[in-house]
Amino acid sequence: MPDFKFLLKKLMERTPKKRMIFFLVSDIILISFSVWLAFLIRFEGQIPDCYFLNIGGIIILALIITIPIFYFFKLYYFSWSYVSLEELISLFKATILSFLLLTAFYFVLKDYTVFSGFPRSVLFISYFLIFIFCGAARFSKRIYFYLFQKKETRGKEKTLIVGAGDAGEQILRSIQSSFDAPYEPVGFIDDNELKQGNLIHGVRVLGKVKDIPDIVKKQDIKGIIIALPSADSSIIKKAVEVGRMSGLKNIKIIPSITEIINGKVSIRDLRNVQMEDLLGRKQVSLNKAAITSFIQGRRVLITGAAGSIGSELCRQIAKFEPYLLLLLDQDETGIFNISEEIKNKFPTLNFSFIVADIRDEQKIIQIFEKFKPEIIFHAAAYKHVPLMESQPDEAVKNNIFGTKTIADVALKHNVEKFIFISTDKSVNPSSIMGATKRVGEMLCQSLNQENSTKFISVRFGNVLNSRGSVIPIFREQIKRGGPIEITHSEMKRYFMVTSEACLLVMQAGAMGRGGEVFVLDMGKPIKIVDLAKELIRLSGHEPDKDIPIVFTGIRPGEKLFEEILTAEEGTIATQNEKIFMAKLSEADKEKINESLRRLEKAIKKFDQKEIKSILKELVPTYSLLN
Repeated sequence: MPDFKFLLKKLMERTPKKRMIFFLVSDIILISFSVWLAFLIRFEGQIPDCYFLNIGGIIILALIITIPIFYFFKLYYFSWSYVSLEELISLFKATILSFLLLTAFYFVLKDYTVFSGFPRSVLFISYFLIFIFCGAARFSKRIYFYLFQKKETRGKEKTLIVGAGDAGEQILRSIQSSFDAPYEPVGFIDDNELKQGNLIHGVRVLGKVKDIPDIVKKQDIKGIIIALPSADSSIIKKAVEVGRMSGLKNIKIIPSITEIINGKVSIRDLRNVQMEDLLGRKQVSLNKAAITSFIQGRRVLITGAAGSIGSELCRQIAKFEPYLLLLLDQDETGIFNISEEIKNKFPTLNFSFIVADIRDEQKIIQIFEKFKPEIIFHAAAYKHVPLMESQPDEAVKNNIFGTKTIADVALKHNVEKFIFISTDKSVNPSSIMGATKRVGEMLCQSLNQENSTKFISVRFGNVLNSRGSVIPIFREQIKRGGPIEITHSEMKRYFMVTSEACLLVMQAGAMGRGGEVFVLDMGKPIKIVDLAKELIRLSGHEPDKDIPIVFTGIRPGEKLFEEILTAEEGTIATQNEKIFMAKLSEADKEKINESLRRLEKAIKKFDQKEIKSILKELVPTYSLLN
């Protein structure tokens, strides 16, 4: 049926507005036809002439009632490619409501000639037919694919879907309903014993992950799709490793559940396996009701909104429907990019983007007076350890005085909560960056009791794939053919996926009562050399064979191993198993203020030695390791 296929494809390519008009016109025709057919059925093919006036009246009344109700139930705003049971249920509800309203209008208007004298059973038959015909129009593409398209497998890649759960079913349905999907689903893989042999939309569960090599040989499989959005990274890693052992090059994955905005997945969401999937992805237990109560309907300001943490905070916070989302950063290109993304993904969200320096007190005051933020996530900071070692004055100006500016203005404007994004490098700091972030924590502690504003700090380690981190650097080195440069063979770091870190930051912000330094559970530290080897494999190469790894020596301010807490601090458990609270001594406000005055003078003199000396006094555990 090449002509029908071409027509259907052209309809799919229509813009949403044109597609809405198409279905609106279709419904008008189908509703009118349904009423006429109902009379034809009721009178066994011979409609008496006296009822034609009734037919016209009922058609007009049905259109006036039904079309707005269909619109209200969003039956003109759906994806024809991925229409599902949800749309069918909405159509059923809309049809029932339309039938009830039409029946009510009939009893009100029955004394008028145009609405009297015909059998009332016609109304029921009409809406039964409306449901059938309008539903058929919306599901026509799915029906067509089921009857014809699924047999067209030439040129398609035989594929296994790992995961026979909801995500796997959605991916299979998406592939089966797609014109040009490059995959031919051959079977499911799932370790659940109860699912073995089950059929899902005609595709059987063929075995477990350990059976993949045998299935690949028998079925001539060319690729796998890992549909486990909620799985632990160890499970993902096992599936990827078995797939590689089977000689498969094309391994795709569904993003983690925290990356999926509406909870649904489709073929458009598939991507190549990334480092985050293998090393950082863990299930995060969240109290979504607490986060919703914390964010929904509030004015939320995010500083450093163009950065890795700040931009992900924007994405995650937007899901919880704030009244206003304010994006602030001095990086104009970055703030433009994240604002465009938010605009496209959350078209109904009320947000504003602001290009500003957090050290510009007058501009910050103007922003607070204009937008009146209620919650602040302060993610703006200079974070590159070696760079800040050579320019400690800039680290102090941004990480300490920038934080103080935002915090002071927040106090004056009675902001409800101020969440300071800290780092594991603030523990026993060996770098300027770490020391300045520790002072930021101390500032928040000292300001917490000044009025109703609650100051909360959240401390965690490195974020996978953040700007300037090792993964983007390693990728560039791999592109150049190597070598990958690592400072030391025993170098270890804590890593976390950005989306999960930000969700936990939001959770900590929701539970914080003021003055706390929360610590996120980062799991086990990862050797940088292991991370590099995995990244080389993901790029299709072999470590030390195709891409060499060399060790260059520890840089100034670096440690072999980052602590999350000092032995003196210790932790207190919270209601969330992934969030702990550090036991810290109270900050000495007078000492902090005096040290800040001295830091200002040292910065004006460009006296790096004095800057480090003052930081050492403020943070006694600050030390230079090399």
